[in-house]
Amino acid sequence: MSRIVLVHGAYGGAWCWERCVGPLMEAGHTVETLDLPGAGDDQTPVEGVTLESCAARVCEVLESKPEPALLVGHSMGGVVVTQAASNSPERVRELAYVCAFMPANGQSLIDLTKYPEGANDMIQANLEVRGDPPVAYLPPEATAEAIYNCCDEESLAWAVARRRPQPVAPFATPVDVDDAVLAAIPRSYVFTAHDHSIPPELQRRMIAEHPCRKVFELDADHAPYLSAADELVAALLEIAS
Repeated sequence: MSRIVLVHGAYGGAWCWERCVGPLMEAGHTVETLDLPGAGDDQTPVEGVTLESCAARVCEVLESKPEPALLVGHSMGGVVVTQAASNSPERVRELAYVCAFMPANGQSLIDLTKYPEGANDMIQANLEVRGDPPVAYLPPEATAEAIYNCCDEESLAWAVARRRPQPVAPFATPVDVDDAVLAAIPRSYVFTAHDHSIPPELQRRMIAEHPCRKVFELDADHAPYLSAADELVAALLEIAS
């Protein structure tokens, strides 16, 4: 049985994984979730929410137990787990990216969205950035179409009520990683075919640039933890085993 650490994406929190945790634990795995700085119930002020602080939070969880983990990142969480795995490679058995960004050294999340394959990204098209330090907001109507377009109304309402604005720093900061160290850690990818946030074309480009041990294709939106939870759990179980 495996240790699984689940890392949410932008605007989210540990709550994102609620439908996945139980089934993974019932299969015998140890499952840990966390709130990144400034997300979920965490009260870190905006100026303290950086890529470095997000990666440090993940490393704290990884280092709380001796067993190496299957480290899973969703969306922006892909950037965070990439940095964390490079910082604490001995604590990571495998990486799994769930419709997530996969940067190489020196790339930021924003850099990846600027690829031609990211042109139809509905997040960038609807983002509102305010304040100093800057914080990103996504209007409710755009949120529904960009992220939860395959979810039922109950799931949509449940998720939107829990979302928080996202400080921009983790989007804009390039990862500072050792590509050779990361290449030694197996990785898998969960591809979402109806994703309006990270277009399928952009997901395929990142998969091509970062060879994966396994690729799972789900008929899901950018929130498979809600719209395709059973299928996502099945993919994670296969990766974990």
